[in-house]
Amino acid sequence: MKPFYLSFICLLILSSCKSEKKETPNKTKEAELRIVEKIANAHGYENWVNVEKVAFTFKVDRDTIKGSGRSWVWFPKNDSVYMKAGTQEVRYSRKNLDSVAANVDKAFINDKFWLLVPFQLVWDTSATISEPKKVESPINKEQLEMITITYPDEGGYTPGDAYDIYFDEDYLIREWTYRQGNSPEPSLSNTFENYQDFNGIKIAIDHKKDNGNWNLNFTDVSITLK
Repeated sequence: MKPFYLSFICLLILSSCKSEKKETPNKTKEAELRIVEKIANAHGYENWVNVEKVAFTFKVDRDTIKGSGRSWVWFPKNDSVYMKAGTQEVRYSRKNLDSVAANVDKAFINDKFWLLVPFQLVWDTSATISEPKKVESPINKEQLEMITITYPDEGGYTPGDAYDIYFDEDYLIREWTYRQGNSPEPSLSNTFENYQDFNGIKIAIDHKKDNGNWNLNFTDVSITLK
């Protein structure tokens, strides 16, 4: 199968989004859910129930080089996906993955996670979420609230990873740090900026590093409601 452009990004930033565990909620869990729900709702999660189609292009621009990226169309109600990257086009159902679709799905999970991470905080019920605390953000050095989402050691595409999520008083995400395998040292830190509203769902279009001209960004974004 032809390697994807930006495949190293896919290897670096993948989330464990498939497994779920059922447990009896306790007081700590309820407190955690209140925080993640506030973050999700600040980004328009109450409108997600009406979403029929999500379209976007995921790309990375470096210095003067503009990435061509991967384009996606996702129909979340039946979980079907269309991908176009260069001359490659794939259509598949996430409910029935063959070997080709499984490779494409790794890229889809990565790119969707970047696009909709405020909602992933609610969707990824297998993950552990810390209590919030006030800290200095890694890039803009602002005083922000931070929670850490940690994925279990088994299941998903890249188990054991952790993300530090920095959000403001309005519960909008402003930065994050990815820590591969829950390493103490950051693997990647990025901003969340240039928020735009798509039928009530707020998406950060640009994600920049703290040094160098590097921007992971989204183009051709559209959210279709029923």
